[in-house]
Amino acid sequence: MRYKKPGLIASFALVLGAVVALGGIYLTLSPPQPAPHRPAPVEVPVLTAPPEATTPIMPPPALQPVPPGSSPESAAVGDERAQPEAITTTPIIPAPEVPSPVPQGHPVIAIIIDDMGLDLKNSKRAAMLPAAVTLSYMPYAPGLHDQTQAASDQGHELMLHMPMEPLGRDDPGPGALLVGLQPDEIRQRFQKALGSFIGFDGVNNHMGSKFTADPAGMEIVLDELQQRHLFFLDSRTNAKSVGYALARQHSLPTIGRDVFLDDDIKADSIDKQLASTEKVALRKGYAVAIGHPHALTLERLEQWLPDAEKRGFKFVPVRELVYKDSPPP
Repeated sequence: MRYKKPGLIASFALVLGAVVALGGIYLTLSPPQPAPHRPAPVEVPVLTAPPEATTPIMPPPALQPVPPGSSPESAAVGDERAQPEAITTTPIIPAPEVPSPVPQGHPVIAIIIDDMGLDLKNSKRAAMLPAAVTLSYMPYAPGLHDQTQAASDQGHELMLHMPMEPLGRDDPGPGALLVGLQPDEIRQRFQKALGSFIGFDGVNNHMGSKFTADPAGMEIVLDELQQRHLFFLDSRTNAKSVGYALARQHSLPTIGRDVFLDDDIKADSIDKQLASTEKVALRKGYAVAIGHPHALTLERLEQWLPDAEKRGFKFVPVRELVYKDSPPP
């Protein structure tokens, strides 16, 4: 019998059968593979109101007072969060109100009476005020030696009240320092006034709203004071006065007036100025007030001084304020 070659279709069938047979053998011999991991879907819970409590909620234990000497942490009983401050059952008693509060150390007031020596009756009455009141005498007053000696014997601090030129037409008196004078004349007039009596600690200006604003003239005045170790009290009759500022520049002991007591010579006006003096002293610790030997001014001072002292104000000669930071030379 003659051998025939298989056809094309028969050959393809033979090959496909062989592939299928080999695949079955591979699957039989290989271990099974796990299925890929896929996360389960997350269910979002629906919030609902909690069921009502069937048992009462007990409050935490009450905090007990801290015994003396124990730590603040012991204040919390049954509570891990200790209180920062001890709890006390002692009642708090408020401090009594003080009608006129006075800072510790007592505010200090210096009272200066100007224009002393011309009105003999009222000048003598002014010298009967408490010794802490400073008296400033005019250099041309009569009987200066006897007047100033009597005032000094009663314990008063003395000052020279030096006449100086005002802005208006008021007459400051004989021997006044004027802006138009030559420097030598200014110095000679001032030296004469400085020799009119003895025992004073400093000088303040009488009038002088024009002269105290003149630096050239004030330089002469301050130079003479520095040579004699005297202080300068600026009466501040003019807001443009250079006396205080120049004195500070030259390291000359100085101070300025805070209140005029009797520009308006009426009882209620003087009382208001005395009240203003107290307010200044309470605010900055001290005050300098200037008055004059008018009968009404002296009367109001005679009543006010002891009352203010009872309220805690301290009265001192003005030198104690001038030299508060350093003793006098």
